[in-house]
Amino acid sequence: MLTRRHIRVKVMQSLYAYSQSENDDLKSEEKFLLKSMDEMYNLYLLLLNLFVEIKDYSEEYMEKSRQKHLPSEEEIDPNRKFVNNEVIALLEQNQALQTGLETRKLNNWKNDDEYVAILWDEIRNSDAFESYMASRTSTFKDDKEFVIRIFKEVIAPNEKLYDYLEDKKITWIDDLPLVNTAIVKMLQKLQEGKQHALTRLFKNEEDKEYAVQLFRKTLLNDEDLAQEMEGKTPNWDKERIADLDTILIKMAICEFLKFPSIPVKVTINEYLEIAKEYSTPKSSIFINGILDKLSKEYKEEGKLNKMGRGLM
Repeated sequence: MLTRRHIRVKVMQSLYAYSQSENDDLKSEEKFLLKSMDEMYNLYLLLLNLFVEIKDYSEEYMEKSRQKHLPSEEEIDPNRKFVNNEVIALLEQNQALQTGLETRKLNNWKNDDEYVAILWDEIRNSDAFESYMASRTSTFKDDKEFVIRIFKEVIAPNEKLYDYLEDKKITWIDDLPLVNTAIVKMLQKLQEGKQHALTRLFKNEEDKEYAVQLFRKTLLNDEDLAQEMEGKTPNWDKERIADLDTILIKMAICEFLKFPSIPVKVTINEYLEIAKEYSTPKSSIFINGILDKLSKEYKEEGKLNKMGRGLM
């Protein structure tokens, strides 16, 4: 789930938090970084479970309607196609999902069930729901297409849900696009009657180690990395350089010098894209000029100890 770019963003955020705090405990800051990434997985589990919670809520809604003093024919014999959706049933039966929710004590939708109610109302008033419920039978393919559609059209873009997630964890807003993509990909892979493994937080242990090492090496070599920047910004006073820009440049220099398997071009491109999204409008141009100059100097001086073809 976590891409290398998102890992870089997480490290950038942790380094920024460290620079703004009075805490000089490397271990505690490293734990903060790992916790920040782990909380992204909590978001993934919560959003997957949201389908099950909405299904349960709709079932309760039908039961309450049936028990009205003068229920209609539809309320007496409701269309149960949504609550019997096979894709949602697979999620409800997914042991890894249920264990993850229990282990991590993720009971948000029980405590804040008004958001489940809001989403249920929007779903049942949507064109997707009307079309899906036009009949009482469906195939697994129909069920899957419907679930993906309501996720894309109703759940993912819901502003009230967005505000709720932002209030719960500010970092979740940065995580949301990646988590939403992971959920859609998982739903697309589901097969009838088969359980599907949950997406892993890290593609492999190498990526997790990369996150820790990038954080450590950038922090522990801070003074040396600052010296590498000296004289490379003649038209900029230190006070004029955005704090995030300084952190991004130091991280990039660290990758140039301390991570032999990462190509120079990849490093430059990644940090330029991060700067465009998180820093000032002119930051990417500024950072590109410095990194381009430094990479050429390092190459001439033989400082780029890159392994493999095409890594220079």
